[in-house]
Amino acid sequence: MIVLGLLLILLAGGAFALVFSEESARYILFGYTFELSNVQMFLAGAAAAAVLLLGLWLMGSGSRRTARERRRLRSVKVESSNRVAQLEDEKRDLERKLEREHKNDDRLVARAPEERG
Repeated sequence: MIVLGLLLILLAGGAFALVFSEESARYILFGYTFELSNVQMFLAGAAAAAVLLLGLWLMGSGSRRTARERRRLRSVKVESSNRVAQLEDEKRDLERKLEREHKNDDRLVARAPEERG
């Protein structure tokens, strides 16, 4: 949308430049000669202004949508990194518990032969 808006703005700017560069109401465009009345000139200017405003609106809405998408991606990235950190903490806790259980099992195995003898 941003690119389309920029193209429309450039088109409207070209139309304004064409009007301001000519000294008469006769315009030659792509080999065709146009001679416009006052009403036609006004309508052409209104159309160029509408194209300009449409281009500005498209650029603005495209920029807002892009910013919204970036914010969403940033929040998803933060949530996933928080989840990874939480899972790593849980893993460390489980490893510690498993290590303690192995130590307890080793102690029980070491005491068992002493109790028999």
